[in-house]
Amino acid sequence: MFKSVLVANRGEIACRVFRTARRMGLRTIAVYSEADANALHVREADEAVLIGPAAARESYLDAAKVLAAAKATGAEAIHPGYGFLSENADFAEAVAAAGIVWIGPKPSSIRAMGLKDAAKKLMIEAGVPVTPGYQGEDQSLETLTAEANRIGFPVLIKAVAGGGGKGMRKVDRPEDFAEGLASAQREGQSSFGDPRVLIESYITRPRHIEVQVFGDSHGNVVHLHERDCSLQRRHQKVIEEAPAPGMDQATRDAVTAAAVRAAKAVDYQGAGTIEFIADASDGLKADRIWFMEMNTRLQVEHPVTEAITGVDLVEWQLRVAAGEPIPLAQADIPMKGWAMEARLYAEDPANGFLPSIGRLDHFVMPDDIRVDTGVMQGGEVSQFYDPMIAKLIVHEDSREAAAARLADACREVEVWPVRTNAGFMARCLDHPRFVEGDVDTGFIAAEEGALIAASASEAVLAGAAALLDGLARDDDRAFWGSGPFDPWTPTPDGIFGFRANSSPGAKVRVYSADAASDFVFSSRPDWNWNVSAGATSLVTDVQWGRRGKGASVMFDGRPAASIISVEDDVVVFRAGEVSRVSLCRPTTATVGAASDGGLRAPMPGKIVAAPAKAGDAVTKGQPIVVLEAMKMEHALTAPFDGVVAEFNVAVGDQVTDGAVLAVVKAADAT
Repeated sequence: MFKSVLVANRGEIACRVFRTARRMGLRTIAVYSEADANALHVREADEAVLIGPAAARESYLDAAKVLAAAKATGAEAIHPGYGFLSENADFAEAVAAAGIVWIGPKPSSIRAMGLKDAAKKLMIEAGVPVTPGYQGEDQSLETLTAEANRIGFPVLIKAVAGGGGKGMRKVDRPEDFAEGLASAQREGQSSFGDPRVLIESYITRPRHIEVQVFGDSHGNVVHLHERDCSLQRRHQKVIEEAPAPGMDQATRDAVTAAAVRAAKAVDYQGAGTIEFIADASDGLKADRIWFMEMNTRLQVEHPVTEAITGVDLVEWQLRVAAGEPIPLAQADIPMKGWAMEARLYAEDPANGFLPSIGRLDHFVMPDDIRVDTGVMQGGEVSQFYDPMIAKLIVHEDSREAAAARLADACREVEVWPVRTNAGFMARCLDHPRFVEGDVDTGFIAAEEGALIAASASEAVLAGAAALLDGLARDDDRAFWGSGPFDPWTPTPDGIFGFRANSSPGAKVRVYSADAASDFVFSSRPDWNWNVSAGATSLVTDVQWGRRGKGASVMFDGRPAASIISVEDDVVVFRAGEVSRVSLCRPTTATVGAASDGGLRAPMPGKIVAAPAKAGDAVTKGQPIVVLEAMKMEHALTAPFDGVVAEFNVAVGDQVTDGAVLAVVKAADAT
């Protein structure tokens, strides 16, 4: 066994590998970019090497710099994690040529499965069923359009070197094909350096089923059962589980056997995943499940497999790379209970799922489940990398229990001021269709309205109670400090004649998300509050922590929310959602608001396409400019019918958060 390992990656996967490596007594080495100088994976490593600027192509994707860091630190092995260089066969060869152990499959296996079109041809030869489609060399617009028409719409366009949902577009109509193709090609070129695509028939009720496989240098190949990764948004996995709901043993045997055949066809060594697409219109059946692709690396969702099997997959990777055989025979690999994983993304579901970046002033995760993360309180979520900041993993005896526990865990997440999808995921897990196992990759799109909508009324009430409770306590002035208002003076936008132990009926107006809410409070002898708002009437109990820096709020004796103080306001965490509540009317403008026709950058990024130009007549929803940030494209669209009056950027420009990229003038104003 080698004595040291360098992880050629960042974030939670680097921390995950370090955890097992330390347990095995190995010296751990991190690499980092300038943007990650204070990152968690840097702090957790025994040694860390700066390899370049923030941009991934100048740091984590620069194979020469990573290899130089390994040589300089005396690293005996390199683990690539996932993403970045993990499926780069040239890098794997360079590592081996330098006399360093590559913790991954052979370069020939990576090449065989690295291009989706070639992999499908290979699978056909190996007797593995594949999805109908086009995998040809001719990449002209004319040929691709003709093939799409032959296959029949809807079709799925995929970058041949793609993965993680990047370079993938569903196209429903022939007239939208050229635009979808151009977008997939751009993202393929940007993410993988290869614009080539393949086209597949789009399965109308698809489920994403994948099988964890493992091979070694002694000729052994085993599977560690299947996972279901059907809950996706924009082809990005959101919630994964193992095993797959509704899969009987005969179907499981057929799918896992096909996965092992696929791995053996490329003489596979190490951890890999065979991904299948299943037609779930009539349940899961072996003859309606087709090979989609192979990921020649460890997957983000590997923890659910670890949970049901009791296997540390990273330890297996390290041992197999050192020449040891797989520790267990196929018959000895168990499948116990049910596991689920939720990916916590730094994004704002209420604002079109736009990525959210910035400093993590408050970062609290559930403390009684497995949490894999690469960030910490006080850290930064950068525009340069993937928006996933943590994974929440649970393992229970049944699927119902796992879903309920994971939903509770999502509700316990507290992150500020960066926004997350925690509440959104809790609603996914609570949804009757999900609980029943009625899932497919279109679930989120079909139910998005119900999944995004979340009333903030009780959160605002909790915030109002905390504001008043803090003001009423003896140390209120020391705690709240001086602010833009005097809580003891009646104002149109604040407290109306409020005092501690005031007469019943003190009216309070608070603000959240630019909206005003009115409540009527009266104090109680036990320092609790009677509160009413419309037909709602309840008792609130605010319990402050040490030095008043945080609080919990109870409604009628049941836990309702957690509170932190921010300047003169409070931030309320309830059911995975977050609201800022103030006694003063907010004055800040909303970035990205398009009511005036201005299309503002929702975050820093690069302009990668300009579908419109100044003077063009446009319709509501028509793409005007496309911004690339956090490894994904974001199209800014016309807010209404009109004319592009201003176009302030060009393809290739780097823009800052809030920059006005274009202005659309309403049709009735021209």
